[in-house]
Parts: sequence; C-alpha cells; structure tokens
Amino acid sequence: MTTDITRPHAKNLRRGRYSQSGYYYLITAVAYNRLPYFTSLACARAVIKAMHSADVAGCCETEAWVLMPDHLHWLFVLRESDISGLIARMKQTSSSKINRLTGQCGQPIWQRGYHDHALRQEENVAGIGRYIVANPLRAGLVDHIGDYPYWDAVWL
Repeated sequence: MTTDITRPHAKNLRRGRYSQSGYYYLITAVAYNRLPYFTSLACARAVIKAMHSADVAGCCETEAWVLMPDHLHWLFVLRESDISGLIARMKQTSSSKINRLTGQCGQPIWQRGYHDHALRQEENVAGIGRYIVANPLRAGLVDHIGDYPYWDAVWL
C-alpha cells in the first residue's frame, strides 16, 4: 500500500481545497492500484447508485459523469455538502457494496484522495461534460459513445 510518505504530492493535492456551494466541480477518483473493477456491471452500478444517492440527498446535482474501467470522472454542482465529505461517502458506499458483491472483506476499492477542479466562470460546462463522456472513445474502448454503458449527461 502506498502512503503519503511515498507520494509526497498527495498531501499537496488536499492543500487549499475549498468547498463552495453552487460551484461546478470536476472530480477524478481512481480505483485502487488501477484495478478494472468497473468493467463488472454490478460494480459499476454500485458506483452509479452512490452518485445518484448524493443527488437525491441534495448534496450535489450531477451534470455529467463517465465511469471508466479503473476511474471515475464526475462533474456536478455542489449543494448542501463539502467535497471531501461527498467523495468520502460515495467511495465508502460503493466500496462496501463492491466488497459484498465480490466476496471481499475490507478490500480497498478506491485510491486515497482524488483530483478536483473547481470550474471557473468562463469555462464551458457543457463542453467539459462532452469531453468527460467522450473518454471511452479516446481510450479506444468503443467506436461510438452510445456503445459504452457507463456515462450520462444532463444535456442528452
């Protein structure tokens, strides 16, 4: 297991992190050791359900997301929550379900931390959403985005 000592930049990723309700955030979270957990429909559904639960709870409003085999890109408007708590709940909820599905006990599913980007006012939210959902095309997983099952965007 890697630690912050072996990854000195991990601590710096958290420095200056600020949660502002009403702002758009793009989050990237990576599977532990980049294992392709999310090629499994059941495991992918666990992550999707955890994101949906955050929306229903009023923590965020999801704009676009794509779940790649080993990582997640999630674009949302932050509501009644802070980013760290929101991502921690999503990871914990999905990890518990995935561990039950795979018969594991306490196996890490997600790498520690995540990358977040608060969108600036001049950034094109729909354009960023289109870029996110096109990830499977750029990765060569499919020839047409409609052939990839794990993505969504409010504009479609």
